[in-house]
Amino acid sequence: MISIPATIKISLRALWVNKMRSSLTMLGIIIGVGAVIAMLAVGTGASRKIAQQVSSVGSNLIIVVPGSVTQGGMRMGSGSQSTLTLGDASAIESECPSVQAVAPILSSTGQVVYGNQNWATGITGTTPSILEIQDCALVEGRNFSEQDIRNATKVCLVGQTVVENLFGNEDPLGKVVRIKKVPFTVIGVLEAKGQSLGGHDQDDVIYIPVSTAQKKIIGTATPGMVRSIMVKARSTAELPDAETEVTDLLMQRHRIGPNQEQDFTVRNLTQMLQMAQQFTTVMTLLLGAIASVSLVVGGIGIMNIMLVSVTERTREIGIRMAVGAKAGDIRLQFIIEAITLSLIGGIVGIIIGTITAAIISKFADWPTVVSPLAVFLAFGFSGFIGIFFGFYPAYKASLLNPIDALRYE
Repeated sequence: MISIPATIKISLRALWVNKMRSSLTMLGIIIGVGAVIAMLAVGTGASRKIAQQVSSVGSNLIIVVPGSVTQGGMRMGSGSQSTLTLGDASAIESECPSVQAVAPILSSTGQVVYGNQNWATGITGTTPSILEIQDCALVEGRNFSEQDIRNATKVCLVGQTVVENLFGNEDPLGKVVRIKKVPFTVIGVLEAKGQSLGGHDQDDVIYIPVSTAQKKIIGTATPGMVRSIMVKARSTAELPDAETEVTDLLMQRHRIGPNQEQDFTVRNLTQMLQMAQQFTTVMTLLLGAIASVSLVVGGIGIMNIMLVSVTERTREIGIRMAVGAKAGDIRLQFIIEAITLSLIGGIVGIIIGTITAAIISKFADWPTVVSPLAVFLAFGFSGFIGIFFGFYPAYKASLLNPIDALRYE
């Protein structure tokens, strides 16, 4: 009967006697597991960063932008002429049951002055719904009111980048800034949002009532014209319905027939998130597959070293078999040695991979996430490598004839 504790003891003693060879054998597994952990951490970090950047814009979002128009037989290109109005935004909010909130957008850039400080920033005319749509909160102050919209009040909400460059450590609430030489009172400060997917600073912005933007800051060629309309669906499940409802409503309002070219474009931002996540998933799998090659190479190294070990210990194997050891005892001993090398190498590799991921995150300014699943898979795969590549040397050792083994020099 095989004594597993005794076999394990013999296996560990054999590995300890050949410390240098055991260490070199584990090196391939250590590098392989470390590479897998680090590469998966980079890929997972990239995926989460993209998800955070998209979610910072808002969830369940649809953006309606002007489409192509035709003048004198010439197609002017997408966005060449604004075809959206405040009336379109109001109709979407009231007539589309799958829509939760709507915010028209009229944007520009301009110089903002406070005291002896000035800063060029994005100026966005919109409605109070913009905070709900973009999942944005105020760190202090209040939002616009419907009365501000009706009266074209000269009030504004400022982003964190604007606060830092105009006010420094001073509290901006209640202060008067000049936007294109028009005085505005700061009534609220937006929470920090960070960068968008395109690298745009979402905190470098000032929100003003859309009516104020139309009449006093940006101006429009057509009364009520806006540059785009942001729409928030009630849920992710209702997003396709909201997209269809918005499209059908605008086609009706703009008197566009079924076979005519639309003068607007409806974009689903959730699709952008899904595409980005698919890309990062493929990238993560590719990086993991490349790193896994190191594990296979490490497994081949284990098999080679174990084969050499079988040859060098032929006489030892013969003695053990002569005093009563069975073929199963010999086979189990070498398999245990191979698994031990793999698992120890796997543990060290996990530690090195985690440290490497932290170093990449610190010096490359790139988020890395070491997930428990990646650790489990890497450790489990290293154990599988030990069993797979250790079986043949163990099987070969168990087939030795005791008499021939004792004669081996």
